[in-house]
Amino acid sequence: MERTDVTLLIGGEAGQGLATLGELLARSLVRAGYFVVVTQSYQSRIRGGHNTFAIRASTEEIAGPRESVDLLVALNTETVTLHSKELAAEGLIVADAAHGTASANCLQVPYQELGEQKFANVVALGVVSLLLGLDQDLVAQTLDDVFGKKDPQLAKKNQQVLTEAFNWCGRQTVDFPKLPAVDNPAKRLLMNGNQAIAMGALSAGLKFCSFYPMTPATSIVLNLAAHAGRMGLVVEQAEDEIAAINMAIGASFAGAPSMVATSGGGFALMTEAVSLAGMTETPVVIVVAQRPGPATGLPTRTEQADLEFVLHSGHGEFPRAIFTPGTVEECFWLTIKGFEVAAQYQSPVFLLTDQFLADSGRAIEPFDLDNLAAVDPGIEADTPALPYHRYALTASGVSPRLLPGMSKHLVVAGSDEHPVDGHLTEDLSIREVMVEKRMRKEQGIIAEVVPPEAQGDERPDLLLVTWGSSRGAVLEAADQLRNETTRVGTLHFSQVWPLVPDHFLQRFQDAEQVVCVEGNAFGQLARLIRRETGFALHSRVLRYDGLPITAEYIMRELGNS
Repeated sequence: MERTDVTLLIGGEAGQGLATLGELLARSLVRAGYFVVVTQSYQSRIRGGHNTFAIRASTEEIAGPRESVDLLVALNTETVTLHSKELAAEGLIVADAAHGTASANCLQVPYQELGEQKFANVVALGVVSLLLGLDQDLVAQTLDDVFGKKDPQLAKKNQQVLTEAFNWCGRQTVDFPKLPAVDNPAKRLLMNGNQAIAMGALSAGLKFCSFYPMTPATSIVLNLAAHAGRMGLVVEQAEDEIAAINMAIGASFAGAPSMVATSGGGFALMTEAVSLAGMTETPVVIVVAQRPGPATGLPTRTEQADLEFVLHSGHGEFPRAIFTPGTVEECFWLTIKGFEVAAQYQSPVFLLTDQFLADSGRAIEPFDLDNLAAVDPGIEADTPALPYHRYALTASGVSPRLLPGMSKHLVVAGSDEHPVDGHLTEDLSIREVMVEKRMRKEQGIIAEVVPPEAQGDERPDLLLVTWGSSRGAVLEAADQLRNETTRVGTLHFSQVWPLVPDHFLQRFQDAEQVVCVEGNAFGQLARLIRRETGFALHSRVLRYDGLPITAEYIMRELGNS
């Protein structure tokens, strides 16, 4: 008996190593040829509290998580208490026999007999791998790749415990359908959103990244730091977020493609410097990994509530672009796009992601780096025009950019309003000219806008509109609704500013009903669309409890469950 789609949930306390177990299982599943979607839920603690690591695996491509659980791997008794109600009709609980979980659908594993306490994760890895139908040699190789080089004796013991766990589970009579084997599995990478952003930044030529640690953005910078020496990159932990963004602007002014990564609370401290980048026309990429607010909110949960904040951040008026990736692949490519737009139009550019996408591992095809064009940093070696004017008036609004100390020309920049030479001015007629000069760059940014991705039926009965990480759940909900004979279309915005009505307004007008799906309480994209186009979306599906949007949630909110 086999199943083609399975969701397993590992639950336990922080410090029990459930993330390590989940990572090993996810890697093994990807190597075996399955598609995966990883969802992590953790509390803001070093140890204790209740955490989960969910993996949805399928023989077919999948885009989002699922709420029901087929295999509940309980590393403590609390997990059974909290999650047994999520178990599917034919689901199975895997628990330590010492916990005494009394249930007909529970496989009680004698952890203490199969290995010492420190090898409990390896025991669970072996048992769950066999239940899923994974090959032992493949799992053993994954285990070695993660731990083998650190300690040969430990690696040997890991393999012994893994074999014991496989053998023990093989002797049990368990009615749990395995995943069918994938013939000639494709070589894919297991990568989450933050890893993809880091790789995209490196591919774009990033040379300086400053930060102050803030969940869920920190792992972006940790991934960059791991490759800093080899890639000629400077990664600097500043004393606070104010210093971090000002350091990045300074590095960019000196010619180093620069980035900062933070979350909403940290970005709140950066907004004055966003205006500095706008006035000095200095390119910088700012990653804002959203989590619930206000204030500290839920530090380790997910939300999409900072769109309006980022859109209006920084006092005064100046052009910007905001990208909102919905997949791990888009995290990579839109990071590169962000660096391109920032450099070309000498403006701050934002990448708006969230905790769900940041921590969500997916099975992806390796990126084609051989055909990746280098990002032009927008710096001129010299200029024939004398005297050099950093803010020369041009039809595009983009002025020649030289680096201080790298030519015979004096480069002047300041945070005050300025004429073309960069010096301070209070001439109000010049002020008007310079505002218009900066705003002309917006037309170039608009020409570069990534159009929303349309899928499904034309002229649908229902059009589901979303942005960012809710993409996968919306696509799966649309498929379910389409199976109920409803004509359904979807529209996903991977760039929410600037908005170009010609890209989407006709689709709105052609649909009987337009519903916006987003992870906030205000319906921020829906409000922005109405402000820019006058079109009031007919309805909204909103989630703001800290959990990612799922297809099941959308169906319930639409009254289809």
